[in-house]
Amino acid sequence: MGFSCGIIGLPNVGKSTIFNALTTIGVPAEAFPFCTIEPNIGKVAVPDFRLTQLTELLKPQKMTPTTMEFVDIAGLVKGASRGEGLGNQFLGHIRSVQALAHIVRCFNDANVAHVTPEIHPADDIETINIELLLADMDMVDRRLEKLKRMAKVGQKDAANAIDILTVVKEHLDRGYPGRKLSAEIISSPVMQELSLLTSKPVLYVLNVPEDDLAADSQYAREARKKAELDETDTIVLSGKIESEIVALESEEQSEYRRELGLEASGLDRLIHAGYKLLQLITFYTTVGTELRAWTLPIGTPIQKAAGKIHTDMERGFIKAEVIRFDDFIKAGSESKVRESGSMRLEGRDYIVQDGDIIRIKFNV
Repeated sequence: MGFSCGIIGLPNVGKSTIFNALTTIGVPAEAFPFCTIEPNIGKVAVPDFRLTQLTELLKPQKMTPTTMEFVDIAGLVKGASRGEGLGNQFLGHIRSVQALAHIVRCFNDANVAHVTPEIHPADDIETINIELLLADMDMVDRRLEKLKRMAKVGQKDAANAIDILTVVKEHLDRGYPGRKLSAEIISSPVMQELSLLTSKPVLYVLNVPEDDLAADSQYAREARKKAELDETDTIVLSGKIESEIVALESEEQSEYRRELGLEASGLDRLIHAGYKLLQLITFYTTVGTELRAWTLPIGTPIQKAAGKIHTDMERGFIKAEVIRFDDFIKAGSESKVRESGSMRLEGRDYIVQDGDIIRIKFNV
């Protein structure tokens, strides 16, 4: 799988509408709070023009794209960290995902209720951020109490964990999210076990009306200013338009997007933003009659990448044949790539690059 992305935000900001458009599952999207209680999950194929080009050249019997999992999580409200609006249950759903798409309402619709009398995107963003932060603070406090009891009875590892969590507590108490901690602390075992909500990479998705795709309204400008302060990337889409597009046939979808001046669908843009957020790349394999795409973090050694395909490949790794995507497209076939000398043999320490086409040699 590529990665999992939790869709979060206040009630009635368009989370389920956008989820429906992205996954075409068709879950309820109603104009009242807490329509979504249990999280809805949808897996979608990652749009990949390179995989399409390779398929046209290789004509495999089977083509398998990498996938992305969207998790539509119920709307959070002020006080969620204390259980308001079933907050404890909903916050728990967030812990299982790798990244967060925070949907921000940048439209006004008299037919759709809002949790406050007026819409202020910056305040809406801050409400969610504070609830996530408070939930993390509570978790760290409870874990510190437990560790201190463990230290009193002589458990050696407890003291080191206490030192780390004391730093984390001070950081959170100052109002900073977990993702702003040092890489050393974030990668520590105690932090990995905690899976703090504010440690997850987040992207603000500005849900604008169909006449504001340029995101030039007061609401959108306010949201972008807040994103800059939070050092968070944004993408702009219209849940209403995306819903209309997915209801059309494929050719009509492309034509409609061109009329609106959209180069890519909301799904494409959200996935690409997610890959950037999580620093992911895609590589390809041809095994037997199957062409397949795989997702990896940037900087992954090829032996570890082999383990993503099959544990035997990682354990018995010998070497790998590697072709860059551009070289393969230019040559037009594997045999011509070999003739041109563009195929390389790489050892276990080679760092996989985005677009590599790889064949693993291994002992069983």
